[in-house]
Amino acid sequence: MKNVLITGGSGLVGKHLTQILEENKSEVSWIGRPKKERPYHQKYNWNVENGSIDKGWLQCTDTIIHLAGAGVADHNWTDSYKKEIYESRIKSTKLLHDTLANNEHSVKTLVCASAIGIYGNNCVESTDETFPAQTNFLAKVCDDWEKEAYKFELLGIRAVIIRVGIVLAKEGGFVKAVAAPAKWGLGAAFGNGKMMTSWIHINDLCGIFMKAGNDINMKGAFNAVAPNPVSNKAITKAICKALHRPLILPNVPSLMLKLGLGEMASMILANQNISSKKIEKAGFVFRFNQVEEAINDVIK
Repeated sequence: MKNVLITGGSGLVGKHLTQILEENKSEVSWIGRPKKERPYHQKYNWNVENGSIDKGWLQCTDTIIHLAGAGVADHNWTDSYKKEIYESRIKSTKLLHDTLANNEHSVKTLVCASAIGIYGNNCVESTDETFPAQTNFLAKVCDDWEKEAYKFELLGIRAVIIRVGIVLAKEGGFVKAVAAPAKWGLGAAFGNGKMMTSWIHINDLCGIFMKAGNDINMKGAFNAVAPNPVSNKAITKAICKALHRPLILPNVPSLMLKLGLGEMASMILANQNISSKKIEKAGFVFRFNQVEEAINDVIK
């Protein structure tokens, strides 16, 4: 990857990935919504809602890393926000596809984010990439997003789908959400605490995106999860231990989560035991295999 265009570059994963790509001598540009003051890397604008897009990147990009999409945990799932979650992914992917289909370009690879939510909320056995997409809201979002991404193959562009698990990072996401109350001794597992959590350290996640962009043998979907999923209680306990705080409060009841968060609670209570074997077979070596070492690295 010499010249990379990132959508969603200002997000948690996008910022980390940009840094790693530049350390590996890639030229990185972001494309995003118009801003009064553009971030340093945002060289191009688009407006997904009205379908407008700068085209200056077409002849100087070999790889697109597509991360853009409204955060699934940023707001309660009202009907209007569910529509935003869906359309921000589907419409942005269509806009990229149609722009490439109707213009000369140098793009050879699309690496598109997705999520293990495609498998639904009750994956008791180790679930691999052959498991069919389910029909709940997040699964439909992921399934339709991936279908749009695969259309790039008809343009002669290699398409790789990265199904992301729970990302462990200091700056945001799961760890920050659990650590905030845990710092005050208020850490607590959710539901029965037994739901399996398929997690990944952000550095390993970025490494998988890097490999997907560089390895021409990688095509199709790959789970981006560490080899050893753990229970919700175990990962909560690891965060509390890293903060030198006890885990003494009772679990937050499922009913309370459903009353407070509505449909979004289904994501928090999901039981997802997801396999990493395919990406390992492709040659990726995880730096963080155990949740305790991953948590200790991000909580320093």
